Amino acid sequence: MARIMLLVVSLSISSGILAQTSLPTLAQLDPGWNAIATDGLCSSGTPFQFFAKTSTGSDNLLIYFNGGGACWFGQACDLNSQPNVHSPFADMDSNNPAMGGGIFASDRTENPFQNYDMVFIPYCTGDVHIGAGEQFYSYINAEGGEVTINTYHNGYENSSRVLNWVYENFESADRVVIGGSSAGAIGSSFYAGMVAEHFSDVPVVLLADAAGGYNSPSLSVTLSAWNTAAILPDWPEYAGETNDTLTFEDFYVASANHSPNLTIAQYNTAEDDVQYNFSYLIGDSPGSFSLAQRIFNHYIEIESGVDEFYSYTAGGTVHTILRSPIFYDYTVEGIRFVDWVDALINGRSVSDVSCVNEANGCSPAPGE
Repeated sequence: MARIMLLVVSLSISSGILAQTSLPTLAQLDPGWNAIATDGLCSSGTPFQFFAKTSTGSDNLLIYFNGGGACWFGQACDLNSQPNVHSPFADMDSNNPAMGGGIFASDRTENPFQNYDMVFIPYCTGDVHIGAGEQFYSYINAEGGEVTINTYHNGYENSSRVLNWVYENFESADRVVIGGSSAGAIGSSFYAGMVAEHFSDVPVVLLADAAGGYNSPSLSVTLSAWNTAAILPDWPEYAGETNDTLTFEDFYVASANHSPNLTIAQYNTAEDDVQYNFSYLIGDSPGSFSLAQRIFNHYIEIESGVDEFYSYTAGGTVHTILRSPIFYDYTVEGIRFVDWVDALINGRSVSDVSCVNEANGCSPAPGE
């Protein structure tokens, strides 16, 4: 394996979100999904876009942060190297909601989001949507040469562009749901409090999918590479936080405590193979931890800092559910996930659901 030498050469942070070319209004959108180009950038400098779709069935709004890996060192961010572990382009098929299932299956009558207005935020910056700006990485390749990579960790700027458009075009809503899968689950937890603060007069729900196992002692290496502390909102909940002290749990706790109209919830599978693999890439040794235990420690830390938090934890290794057909099929303890979500986002009572061990009668995800 090639030796990796990580050098942070420089980091530039935008002083504010730059003005961008005129974007269409809701009234100018076509039926169905619309791709909206912006002046934002993906990790390698290619253009950033987002998607929006309006509905005539309700005044409810879904804001969804897509997932797709992450990078925080030269080889991972270099598109010509391995491991290449993040989605680098906004126009990839994986960043197109029209090609997604699950909550984006508009033909499913049991879809609780069938009549929602939707805004879909693609993921292409390698920073789980929370990067503060341009980064330069250097590493030594297999031939012994030094390679320097210019990476645009523009997650914050891109996300803020989209959210500003949302605020300008959705002046009111009856209900708002912020969702996200994998990297998008982390991003959605960061922005949930800001969105709930803006829509302060209506119920707002955060539904984070498949990112509960990253309470690793090695986590600060990623947050430092993205310089996430530089884009924290000026809230008392983040007072004194640095890249070395921040955790992903902090995003849930800060968002929920800052915005009392926000309800927070998560979905995870106890042996999620993608969460295992990224934990190893962060620096944890295989066999040194139980992901199921990490997920429950993560829940406990959030629960200790907020009044209400809900979780649905299933057995098996499948990664993410919101964009998958199993959204409609997965059942734990007799409770279908789709029914649990429907109750959650409509303000009905839900309880925590957990079944993580097949020896105790848990079933793996359909098709696993």
